[in-house]
Amino acid sequence: MENILNGLQVLLSVSVIFLVLMHSGKDAGLSGAFGVGTGSGPFGGGSLVERNLNRWTIAFAIAWVLNTIILLKL
Repeated sequence: MENILNGLQVLLSVSVIFLVLMHSGKDAGLSGAFGVGTGSGPFGGGSLVERNLNRWTIAFAIAWVLNTIILLKL
């Protein structure tokens, strides 16, 4: 079970890093290269794609934290 959770932790870590890098910053970041959008609104994203990117990032970050807590309890 611990090996499965460790593998999941690696996948979640890579996913969170990728999702964070996709966000646009002051100079559009990597998200500009993939056409994610640079609109303004809640959490800095105005387009539907940007809002979905925010949601996915938050969901994967929460999953990462929960998996970390579970691994610490084992």
